[in-house]
Amino acid sequence: MNFIFLLTGILLVFAIGFLVSNDRKHIKYKRILIMLAVQLILVFFMMNTSIGLNVLTKVGTFFESLMGIANAGIEFVFGGMVNEGATTFFFVALLPLVFMSVLIGILNYIKVLPFIIKYIGLILSKITGMGRLESYFAVSTAALGQPEVFLTIIKQIPLLSQKRLYTICTSAMSAVSMAMVGAYMTMLEPKYVVTAVVLNIFSALIVANIINPYDLEETEDLIKVEENERVPFFQMVGDSVMDGFKIVIVVAAMLLGFISLMELINVIFLGVFDVSFQNVIGYIFAPIAFLMGIPWAEAVQAGGIMATKLVTNEFVAMLSFGDIASGLSDKTVAIVSVYLVSFANFGTVGIVAGSIKSISEKQGSYVAKYSLKLLLGATLASVISGTMMGLVM
Repeated sequence: MNFIFLLTGILLVFAIGFLVSNDRKHIKYKRILIMLAVQLILVFFMMNTSIGLNVLTKVGTFFESLMGIANAGIEFVFGGMVNEGATTFFFVALLPLVFMSVLIGILNYIKVLPFIIKYIGLILSKITGMGRLESYFAVSTAALGQPEVFLTIIKQIPLLSQKRLYTICTSAMSAVSMAMVGAYMTMLEPKYVVTAVVLNIFSALIVANIINPYDLEETEDLIKVEENERVPFFQMVGDSVMDGFKIVIVVAAMLLGFISLMELINVIFLGVFDVSFQNVIGYIFAPIAFLMGIPWAEAVQAGGIMATKLVTNEFVAMLSFGDIASGLSDKTVAIVSVYLVSFANFGTVGIVAGSIKSISEKQGSYVAKYSLKLLLGATLASVISGTMMGLVM
């Protein structure tokens, strides 16, 4: 039965992607099948073998340890502000992002992260048949996040064809940064977060090969990663601290605004129609959730969470999901958890378009023009990842 829902989920993505494809005659079926096969192997290895489960556990424990280390600074600065035994999302999930940002900055500074990204990207390009730039970007965006990752290819962006630009923007919206992973693990099971990060790299490239197929000339695939001028170590640490704190404030502000807005919409819907807004959008997304493998009895609830992520952001959806997850089956929890781990929402489209526009006015205008297709592609990538998880549950 799981295999049937794997087919329905993949066929749903292909059907929608085919309808909006830029070049239906040249869809890269061989690349798509290879990447789907790799995803199948990876998800079975990670979820159905003792080695894979042990790796996921170790990674989860590692990030939990990092969150614990981050708590030392939080306790020193904000100790006593939270009642003993109580938890506050701002302190538990958001403030550790400052430390995570510093850690990534150090790994980047000592060239460990660029080395890992470069060679994993090269391996990925051999597997997927995609260009080295696309493969490098797919891996680096999972480590660095956006908009920072665009700075690593700042000289290439003005020169990219529109098709290549679409692919890297889809990768940027489908992945999540390493700095965010720890925060997500406070709301979702760590094993699902880690699995989603891996699957999303391939899912974004699969969707790109349906919606946005193209071939590269050998001369087009040259990649030169932009390196910022090397600053003193402690200046880098200070800059990373401020970058991390900016992320915390931005995410906190977005949550304040979006959660309050969702509550307002709910009040209006309950007052006028006697039904919550989540239920309305849940019914719209329920068929998609069902085709991904979620039991129909839970499809409306799951669909509501999936839609909430699309119209707000993943943090709002994860918080809402936490309120209902205990009443859902393990399979639904796994599928929805993996689906939520990406930046595919309306707000991120603006961030991506703005980041590109700050580098190249022409390219930024293109991204803005096709923003809805970009959002669709990133959402379909999340559907693929969630469907893959359903196969092993």
